[in-house]
Amino acid sequence: MKRVASMIALICMLSSCKEKTNNHVGVKSETKKEELPDKENNEWEVLFNGTSFDNFQEYLKDSVSGNWKIEDNAMVFYPPKNRKEGTSYNLVTKKEYTDFVLSLDWKISEGGNSGVFWGVKEDENLPEAYQTGPEIQVLDNDKHPDAKAGTTHQAGSLYDMIPPSKDATKPVGEWNTCILTINHKTNEGIVVLNDEKIVVFSVNNPEWSTMVSNSKFADWADFGKFTTGKIGLQDHGDVVSFRNIKIKEL
Repeated sequence: MKRVASMIALICMLSSCKEKTNNHVGVKSETKKEELPDKENNEWEVLFNGTSFDNFQEYLKDSVSGNWKIEDNAMVFYPPKNRKEGTSYNLVTKKEYTDFVLSLDWKISEGGNSGVFWGVKEDENLPEAYQTGPEIQVLDNDKHPDAKAGTTHQAGSLYDMIPPSKDATKPVGEWNTCILTINHKTNEGIVVLNDEKIVVFSVNNPEWSTMVSNSKFADWADFGKFTTGKIGLQDHGDVVSFRNIKIKEL
């Protein structure tokens, strides 16, 4: 009888130990899960965090001039008052990208004009970033004459090729959030402005070449030819601000 009682006691003790061990493993596993990094956030590369131009340079230059300032966590372009003929201060990323989602905020000055490029190739024989890089327009739709020249020149358009489906801009002086997707794998270009999908286009041939041939860029030998290139921010001679710039490669 004592032997049976001893065996029962031993079984109970082993069962209790197993339960405690399992509980302990469960706690450790849950803690580890909580400490795992957010994969979605890690997919984004911050290009501008509001404190430095480390990921940018001016087109065909090794640095960023004093015409670009950092103010209130934004990069702000102030056009020079006495600009030398033939000079420009377009910003480009130091890295090149092929398939990506680019997210940024922009704010244009009254009557102002600027743009966001992709597929930019730096070439000393090509003095301007727009000679290779297609542009998503940044514009004051109310007071800049480009907006009256046609809808393919309005804010959010694939400049001179695809117009926005609607005017999704906020008033001058307010921030606009633009998300640009370029994906050659799926043959998609998408512009979302302030949560409104306003432009969709093909990025591969033959559709891409057809769009270019019907635009002002038809005779530009290098325009839109590079699937891999730099992201650019345009100096169009007006005050413009950008912030919260990040990119996710696809």
